[in-house]
Amino acid sequence: MKAYMVIDIGGTYIKYAVMDREANKKKSGKFPTPKEGLETFLQLIGDMVEKYKKSYELEGIAISSPGAVDVKTGMIGGASAIPYIHGGSMTNLLKERTGLKASIENDANCAALAEGWLGAAKDADYYICIVIGTGIGGSIVINHSILRGASLHGGEFGYMIMGESYQNGISPLQSTWSLTASTNALVREVERKKSLTQGLLNGEEVFRLAEMGDPAALEALERFYKKIAIGIYNLKYALDPEKILIGGGISKRREVIEGINRELRLLKDDISSLHIEVEACEFDNDANLIGALFHFLRAHA
Repeated sequence: MKAYMVIDIGGTYIKYAVMDREANKKKSGKFPTPKEGLETFLQLIGDMVEKYKKSYELEGIAISSPGAVDVKTGMIGGASAIPYIHGGSMTNLLKERTGLKASIENDANCAALAEGWLGAAKDADYYICIVIGTGIGGSIVINHSILRGASLHGGEFGYMIMGESYQNGISPLQSTWSLTASTNALVREVERKKSLTQGLLNGEEVFRLAEMGDPAALEALERFYKKIAIGIYNLKYALDPEKILIGGGISKRREVIEGINRELRLLKDDISSLHIEVEACEFDNDANLIGALFHFLRAHA
């Protein structure tokens, strides 16, 4: 049976699946991301491929990876929690190790491609995904292709400056969207309001506090929705996509999507009259795997 080895490289775990062309998982699992170095990583992938070659006719390896991925060369630029993946061509290394064709794509881009192939954006030709987590990232997708930009920074929405410039000696770079409107920023704000030690809370606990009526959590969430809505408003008028999708763990909470849309409805007047609305991404844990497979199928059509 023809199938594909699909791998999602994460800082803590490497997830994998044997998939058919329709992204149905035949086998799947995960193992801790090796800390020893590149050779250990390649050995683990090679052994896994050899194992599944006995049961499946593997057509290739599809990789989802952190970092600034150059899909043409297979090299991973930038930085990540896995230093050894940055340097040589990952696709060439895997081809040499396994004898299979290989492709690689950035993990956020994979998640966006999954939505356009089988998820919430499958009826859209032009959409953006905004992933809210420790920071804010995302992707711009046009006709199932990622808009990468001249420096591979297309979709790095979190770098947008949202605050005023150089007041009280503070650089505007301290008021980027990631630093002021991410889940991490929300948590830190609640900790400050409650005079708690940084790192004591997480996102789940902030929402639990809000559900209990905690004033600090409720106020911080309202500000969070406003700041997210302002960034989305800017992106809508700059890019004018058909759909705007919200990803990241926080997007699974219905009140988050409702809160953002409520604030977006308020950002309208006689001039700024566009209807702006967001939806949650459909896929969660398997998004990177599905998108990596889609990228491979297009690259080797």
